[in-house]
Amino acid sequence: MNKLILIFLFLTGIVFSQDKKNQTSLEFQQQLNEEYADSLKSPLKEEDRIVFEGLDFFEIKNKFIVEAVFIRTKKEKTFQMKTSTDRTPLYKKYGELHFKIDGKKMNLNVYQNIDLIKLQDYKDYLFLPFSDLTNGKESYIGGRYIDMRIPKDHKVIIDFNKSYNPYCAYNYKYSCPIVPLENDLDIEIKAGVKKFHD
Repeated sequence: MNKLILIFLFLTGIVFSQDKKNQTSLEFQQQLNEEYADSLKSPLKEEDRIVFEGLDFFEIKNKFIVEAVFIRTKKEKTFQMKTSTDRTPLYKKYGELHFKIDGKKMNLNVYQNIDLIKLQDYKDYLFLPFSDLTNGKESYIGGRYIDMRIPKDHKVIIDFNKSYNPYCAYNYKYSCPIVPLENDLDIEIKAGVKKFHD
């Protein structure tokens, strides 16, 4: 990972774990724990990292691995996404994901970071932030993120078991995108990383 990307990660507080194509939920969580324990990659404060034994996850559940219909949106204008600081990076809406959980229809927008897609390794990266009814209770109050890649067809798998917290959930020095209001789900997503500290 080059210096430019490391600087970007520091500013954004986005993990960008490089998913293997068929990486399971458990493998993703194990990889996340390894990264957070690594002094060169961890977003944790030093006093938290030295006693770190692993993140607290919800139990992995298949109901939170859903097939979504991907709808590409066109002619979207760039906008300044609000963050936990005064930084306002440029994003654009790339598409919509329509899916069901427990028979309930819902949808989420996916976004592209205008600066990040200029980097070869991240040109197909999509940012999926979301909030849900567990926020502020069992999960981080500011919502969570999922890393995705541009789908090759009109269907895509969303694995909420791979959702993770923004870096600013662990350390105030990071500047993290705030979940847009349109990506607030009226359901409890009991999957992925739980909140770090009460």
